[in-house]
Amino acid sequence: RGLGNILSSEGHEIIEAENGELGIISAMENTPDCIFLDLLMPKVDGFEVLKTLRGKNIQTPIIIFTADIQDTSKEKCINLGASAFLNKPPRPEDVLSILKQVLQSRP
Repeated sequence: RGLGNILSSEGHEIIEAENGELGIISAMENTPDCIFLDLLMPKVDGFEVLKTLRGKNIQTPIIIFTADIQDTSKEKCINLGASAFLNKPPRPEDVLSILKQVLQSRP
C-alpha cells in the first residue's frame, strides 16, 4: 500500500494484481508505462512473471520492488530483463527518482 500511495499522490494511475498470475494478465491487457514487481507473490513469483513477460516480448520497464536484498536475486532479475531494483521499505524520493529514470530511458 505504501508504494501505491506514493505513486498515486504524484498523479500516477495504479493498477494492482493480487498475485503473479493476475499480474501477467494485467500487464498484457493494460500495457502500463511501468511495472513495479515484487518477487514474493502467490501462484507465480516475481522471477517467473519477469521471465514470462520478457518471453512474450513485453518491453514495459519493470522495477523489482522487494525486501530480498541478496545480490544473487538482484543479478538474476537484471539478467531476466528488469529495468531497476528497489528495496523495501521504500523512501518516496527513491521511488519517484527511479521511476523518472526508468521512464526517461524508454525508447
